[in-house]
Amino acid sequence: MTAHPPVILHADMDAFYASVEQRDHPELRGRPVAVGGSGSRGVVSAASYEARVFGVHSAMPSFEARERCPELVFVRGDMGLYSRESKRVFEIFREFSPSVEGLSLDEAFLDLTGSERLMGPPREVGERLRARVRAELDLPVSVGIGPVKMVAKIASGAAKPDGLCEVRPDEVRAFLDPLPVRAIWGVGAVAEERLRAAGFETVGDLARAPDRRLEKLLGDWGRQVGGLARGRDVREIEPYRAAVSYSEENTFGSDVGDRAVLESTILTHAESVARRLRRDHVQARTVVLKWKEGTRVAPGPRGYPQHTRRVTLPEPTDDGDLIARAARELLDRAALDQPVRLLGVGCTNLIGERPQQLGLFASPEKEKRGQLNRALDEIVDRFGGSAVRRASQGPAERAALTTQIKRGDD
Repeated sequence: MTAHPPVILHADMDAFYASVEQRDHPELRGRPVAVGGSGSRGVVSAASYEARVFGVHSAMPSFEARERCPELVFVRGDMGLYSRESKRVFEIFREFSPSVEGLSLDEAFLDLTGSERLMGPPREVGERLRARVRAELDLPVSVGIGPVKMVAKIASGAAKPDGLCEVRPDEVRAFLDPLPVRAIWGVGAVAEERLRAAGFETVGDLARAPDRRLEKLLGDWGRQVGGLARGRDVREIEPYRAAVSYSEENTFGSDVGDRAVLESTILTHAESVARRLRRDHVQARTVVLKWKEGTRVAPGPRGYPQHTRRVTLPEPTDDGDLIARAARELLDRAALDQPVRLLGVGCTNLIGERPQQLGLFASPEKEKRGQLNRALDEIVDRFGGSAVRRASQGPAERAALTTQIKRGDD
């Protein structure tokens, strides 16, 4: 039996958050819109295509976006709404393939390999998918189709906005060769600078280079870069890929040195992370504290020193209070000597949830905390995340929304 050649579709919602806002608020249609914080430390999470004409893009500081486009309309955003719309989007995706790998709330890979007899040619499948999303959700989506994941993802970018680009196997090299080296997955600013200094400007230059030369420049990773440049990507669709960590963070409106404020923010993040752990029926062995100092040491958004500390717990937990205690101990050890710009709490080293231990050695306090957490979860599920808070929790307003999939969040 002859194996079917792989066919990968990458679907990427166009300016997802901004498109949802323009759909739900007709007065925003045709206007430059940015979703994100409008304050001095706000960050653009999504920009409508009307805003992109002015050079506004995601991850741009809000003050710079406003300078580029004085008429820019800022919308704070509604993560719950975007998550619900994302679920509707993915329901449509799964009607076109049983193998869907979500990369974020607004994009996914679909494996169409071997489905042509049932579904039709890949291009027709892609067009039907786009039409379904438009008809049912009134949202635009761009689609890229290729024989490997990287090519499909690059193709969807080439199709934007609201289009489709198919790259057949015999077209891969012609498609990739003219692109800059930065188009290769994993090639960031540092690797790009190193490659360009060595005379590599395009993907085609990389594809024609001997692997040993790329290994000399980039180490063991160089061989993989050469393979990607030639259109070889061995990564398969991972429809059931589980989360490996959970985290929450926020950027303060002004630098914070007050210990009480930092501790209350830690508790807020810990409770949010713990709720998501419980909803996914997992527990964490390791707690991570992350912070950025308020003093800039280099230009750009990465110019603020960032630190992380972590601790492994005696036993895994999904309890927000225990996570917060561990994070506060990490804060103690950090001995901060200057105010904090950003603060985050995360959990990793995950295991499946253990069954309730009953009998002589069961902890009454642990059981009471479990009952309390289940009661809080029920309230939040019914009335929303702001319906109930612990007295010592503080506000933790994000500078920008995230497009990452937060498993267990509404």
